Amino acid sequence: MDDVEMLEAERRGLLGLAYRMLGTVTDAEDAVQETYLRWYRLADEERAAVRNPGAWLTRVASRVCLDMLGSARARREKYVGEWLPEPVPGESAIAASVPVDPLDRVTLDESVSTALLVVLESLTPAERVAFVLHDVFGMPFAEIAEAVGRTPDAARQLASQARRRVRERRAGAASREQHDAVARAFAAATATGDIAGLVALLDPDVVLRADGGGRVSAARRPVFGADRVARFLLGLPHLQPSATVEPTFTADGLAFLVRIDGRADAVISLEVSGERITDVYIVRNPDKLTLWR
Repeated sequence: MDDVEMLEAERRGLLGLAYRMLGTVTDAEDAVQETYLRWYRLADEERAAVRNPGAWLTRVASRVCLDMLGSARARREKYVGEWLPEPVPGESAIAASVPVDPLDRVTLDESVSTALLVVLESLTPAERVAFVLHDVFGMPFAEIAEAVGRTPDAARQLASQARRRVRERRAGAASREQHDAVARAFAAATATGDIAGLVALLDPDVVLRADGGGRVSAARRPVFGADRVARFLLGLPHLQPSATVEPTFTADGLAFLVRIDGRADAVISLEVSGERITDVYIVRNPDKLTLWR
């Protein structure tokens, strides 16, 4: 297999890895491109000495992502409004890019869910990289240590800290069946304008976040509380009378794709705990809807 074939064979896995670390497809593609550039910058004898090119590319991509996460924090401080991860369709190649899915690690779907990626945003860059490499991709700590520039014990501690925070934040998350049942009830209430029914589905402390990225209109700040979130949601059809809403599936479960004149305008996903919706995520930034077109 020549270099071009090898790089193409590794591309999907590297994109999936980088997406889970960075949260957007564009950033993931940039990270993979930089990884490939570093491969080609090696001298011929250096490339020939790499026994496992796939492992080399994974380590380098992880280092690139670690660097990008630091600069991303600074960029997001200047971001217009709320920043949310880019939602990906459930059948996308990125969602299916984990080679194995043992029961003792996060599931294939959850690893690209908006709910989990939001939690990963709260971790330090090193914690996030260690968590993704170990708990999603099953990489040994000795290799993770090379990627994050720490000792294996320190890498293990980073992953452990990240795992604890993820479990704390995701405690009580509904099963897929519960989530989808609540999502269907949510769709029915919003479609009929049933404010009482909608409020009953929302956790009293529910938070709605919308990401327009300064490109399109969206709530600049989170909306808190069941009554305010319900009224916000029921007011949206009046702003876009021609919009259509269709059920779709993401890694979070049943979600909703909003189209205007046939064009993807927003993806609405929900986080459900028990039988109540705790978070509503609305992504409208067109740069984050490329996979929905």
